[in-house]
Amino acid sequence: MKKNYYLCFLITGEKPPEKRNQMDYINTFFKDFSALLWGWPMVILLLGTHLFLTFRLRVPQRKLLKAIKLSVKKDDGASGDVSQFGALATALAATIGTGNIIGVATAVALGGPGAVLWCWLTGVFGIATKYSEGLLAIKYRVKTPDGKMLGGPMYALERGLGLKWLAVLFAIFTAIAAFGIGSSVQSNAIATIAHESYGISPYIVGAVVCALVAAVVLGGVKSIARVCSLMVPFMAAFYVLGCIYILFMNGQYLWPAIKLIGESAFTPQAAGGGFVGTTVIMAARYGISRGLFSNESGLGSAPIVAAAAQTRNPVRQALVSATGTFWDTVVICALTGLVVVSSILAFPDISATDGAVLTKMAFSKIPYVGTPLLSFGLLTFAFTTILGWCYYGEKAVEYLGGQRWTYAYRVVYIGVAFAGCVVNLDIVWSISDCTNALMALPNIVALLLLSGIVARETKKYLWSNQLDMHMGDETSPERLYLFKKKKS
Repeated sequence: MKKNYYLCFLITGEKPPEKRNQMDYINTFFKDFSALLWGWPMVILLLGTHLFLTFRLRVPQRKLLKAIKLSVKKDDGASGDVSQFGALATALAATIGTGNIIGVATAVALGGPGAVLWCWLTGVFGIATKYSEGLLAIKYRVKTPDGKMLGGPMYALERGLGLKWLAVLFAIFTAIAAFGIGSSVQSNAIATIAHESYGISPYIVGAVVCALVAAVVLGGVKSIARVCSLMVPFMAAFYVLGCIYILFMNGQYLWPAIKLIGESAFTPQAAGGGFVGTTVIMAARYGISRGLFSNESGLGSAPIVAAAAQTRNPVRQALVSATGTFWDTVVICALTGLVVVSSILAFPDISATDGAVLTKMAFSKIPYVGTPLLSFGLLTFAFTTILGWCYYGEKAVEYLGGQRWTYAYRVVYIGVAFAGCVVNLDIVWSISDCTNALMALPNIVALLLLSGIVARETKKYLWSNQLDMHMGDETSPERLYLFKKKKS
């Protein structure tokens, strides 16, 4: 009987019952573990960190306009591998993804229209956390003998707090998470869109994705930053224009949508008008969790590339990094939420039960180009996410084992991207959610315990209006690296 089961598997692809049960058990375990990690304790911890840093740093969000101006300026004479905008574009490439489109719609489907406001609030307060991450990335980065900059939460944990073991754990979780949320999950999204929309074989899509990813990532951070600097503004602008067009078409429902979002965030939502019945707790939970997952503030990924930026002091790059959360959540996620809610009001016979269906329905209202525009947005968002997370993963591996392992990691990463196009990823999603949460925990430790350093540096450069001042020699990356070598 067992041989017949395996023959059936070879012919139909259906797993033997005992194997299927084992995989179901493993998948269920990771789903339950993910639900535990991303439950209310994590939501409260991350949102609490956002609020704590916002008030300790005297509301750095009020410097947003200055930060946006700095992000498009070249910091002449500063040390680093890529421009500040290049570092920001790479971080945005890894952050702006399907979560901004499907994730927000899913939050509305599960938590009601009030989830949009809670999602938006996580972006507003998350700016302070992303600011702090960027500052620590520059403060504790090191320069290698070949002149490259290395930084991120692992260096802040080791050099700022002396917690080498926690730094190692963060790097391990990052390297693993990159294979899931960064590579296979995104390539699977690309293959699914290409197959469902245009009937292209996943194997062909996988080969094309691998070739394109290899052409970029094998060139290192400068190549990744250059491509992301070109693609991110372009793809974001197209998506934003599409959202604005839909909101214009839904003009008479725009203000009612805004009112409904505000009211539903703090009062229960009865079923009807295309919406499911929800509570305030449901709206807050799904809105906050999707917002946190979307902008990655507190996750610890973005500061890895922020450390490579050309900047004269930690606060300048901290301000630039903070704009990433603004564009990702305060702008793009908010627009998506308004599009979805106003579209449901415009077509109340449509049931709001599936995030992907909601988004597709909303964009289909753009004549001729709506569905292709959505497909283009999802494809480009997913592809640039693959590029950004490859850099995160390889720098985590470099921290663990040295530069000699980074090329091998890139090759494996590209191979995983191909596998993601042709295999079922249920269990990969679950494992990725777990590793993302496990990344956040060490990073939050660094943010909270080093918040005094963040406040001191902010006072030195920002509150004293000294943003043009260069870091002193006593804190230069070159001296820090030599000190580390001597100490080891």
